[in-house]
Amino acid sequence: MAYMSQENKRLKEPRIKDILKKYGLRGSVGVKHYSTLVVNIRSGRLDFIGNFNEAGRALRLSRDFRDVTDGHIQVNTHWYHEHFTGEAKDCLKELVEVMNSGNHDRSDPMVDHFDVGWYCDINIGQWDKPYEVTK
Repeated sequence: MAYMSQENKRLKEPRIKDILKKYGLRGSVGVKHYSTLVVNIRSGRLDFIGNFNEAGRALRLSRDFRDVTDGHIQVNTHWYHEHFTGEAKDCLKELVEVMNSGNHDRSDPMVDHFDVGWYCDINIGQWDKPYEVTK
């Protein structure tokens, strides 16, 4: 059963904050429903949304791909390396590695069995507060 404690979050938070600072980002770290470690990125110098749109058009992620225009993205932490490029991809890679350090995934979706230490979410902006690119 997935479980993320406040203590585990506090242990990971300094390293996550260092990564955010390294890339010139402002954000917060939290726990959702005692099962998910969440990083919310509010603003920064990296244009994640523009990068996502550019990578999506270049890779043609699907034939129905549409640009993200509402100012927020919920990053797929399993496929970020396909959806982002350059410095945005590097930043997300570092975040995902720190967020998953000490985690396990013994899931078997073929038999509908899911066993992870905890889940990880990265949000670029929020539905009610768009991501802001700063210079």
